[in-house]
Amino acid sequence: MLDPIIMFFEGMFLRIGRAFGIFISWLAWPFVAITRWFRGRHWVIKGPIALVLIGLALLYGYFIVQAESWTNFNAAYPDKYEFSKRTASAGEQLTGDASGRKCENSGIVAVTADLIDFNVNQNAWISSMIAYKMGLFGLDWDDTPFLDNKASFQRGINQALRRTAVELVDTLGRVRGTSAVNSDLQNARGNLQFDEYTWYFGLSPFGPKTPSPSFYRSAMKDLRKFNSSLENCDAVFDGRADNLMSFLDRIANDLGSTSDILRERSENYSSGWFDTRADDRFWFAYGQLYAYYGILEAARSDFSNVVRERNVGSLWDRLDKQFQSALRIQPAIISNGSEDGWIMPTHLATMGFYILRVRANITEIRDVLDR
Repeated sequence: MLDPIIMFFEGMFLRIGRAFGIFISWLAWPFVAITRWFRGRHWVIKGPIALVLIGLALLYGYFIVQAESWTNFNAAYPDKYEFSKRTASAGEQLTGDASGRKCENSGIVAVTADLIDFNVNQNAWISSMIAYKMGLFGLDWDDTPFLDNKASFQRGINQALRRTAVELVDTLGRVRGTSAVNSDLQNARGNLQFDEYTWYFGLSPFGPKTPSPSFYRSAMKDLRKFNSSLENCDAVFDGRADNLMSFLDRIANDLGSTSDILRERSENYSSGWFDTRADDRFWFAYGQLYAYYGILEAARSDFSNVVRERNVGSLWDRLDKQFQSALRIQPAIISNGSEDGWIMPTHLATMGFYILRVRANITEIRDVLDR
C-alpha cells in the first residue's frame, strides 16, 4: 500500500539530484576548461590572466557579500517614529513653542527620505552594481534562484517611493490650484524616477554616467530640505480629506497591479521550487508592502485631524495588522507551487492574498472618507 508513495518520493529525489548534478556540471565546466587551457601557457600570458581572474573573484565576492547582507532590515521599523506622540498634523503650527514660529513636519516625507537612506546608504544598491549587470556567465541574475532577492526587494521599495513622490508634488505639497509646485519636491520626484540599473559607465549612450544611487541620494536631500522648510512654516502640506483619499487611491491601484503580476505568475508558472522568477515577484511585492507600511503609518499622523474627524482610527488599526501579518512571511526559499498542491507551497498566492487584504482595508478607509 505504501509502495506507490515510496516510489513517488524516490523518483522525486532522484530527479532533484540529477537536476542538481547537471546544474553543478554546467556551473563548473567553464572553470575546468579555463584551468586546462591555462596550465599549458607561458607566464607572460598567465600573469595578466591571473590578475583579471583575481579581480573578477574580488568583484563577485564583494557583490555576494552585499547581496546577502540586509543591513538594518526591520519589518517593524515604523514603530521607531512614534507617530502616536505627535500632537499636530503635518504643516500645522505647533503651540507652546518658545523658540519661535514652528510647524509640524511631514511623516510621509521623513519616512520616504529614510527609506532612500536605507536602500542606498545603509545598504548597497544591488541593481546597478557591475557584477549584478554582468550576471552569472551572462545569464541575468533575475533568471536564476541566486543573489537577486535583495535587488527585487529594493526595487519594490523604490516603486512605492516613486508613487509617493508623485503624490507629494501633485497634491500633498501644495494647495491645489492656488500654489506653485514646491521645487524641492519636484527635484526629488525627478531624481527618484531615474533608471534603477545605471552604473558608472554605459553603452547606450556610450560613455561615463552618474550611477543610480547618486540620483536617489539627491532625492533624499531634497525631501529633507522640504521637511526643514515645513518645520519653519515656509512650505505647504495640504492635509485635506480629499488629498488623503487621492493618496489612498493611488496606493491601492499600485498594490492592485502588483497583485495581478503575482496572480499571473502563480497561475501560469507553477513550477514549485524550480520557478526561478518566483523569488523576484515575491520580494518585489514584499518591498512594496515594507515601504507602504511606514508611509501609511506616517500618513495617519500627517492627516491626524482627518482621521479623528472621520473616525477611521479603528479601520487604520486593522490595516496595520494586515501589514504586520504580510511582513511576517519571510520564507528562506520561495516556491511557486500549484494552489492545490501538497508538497511545494505557493508563496506567490499567499503574498497575493495578503496584498489584496491590505488593498481592501485601504479601499475601505477611502470609502469611509468619501461619505
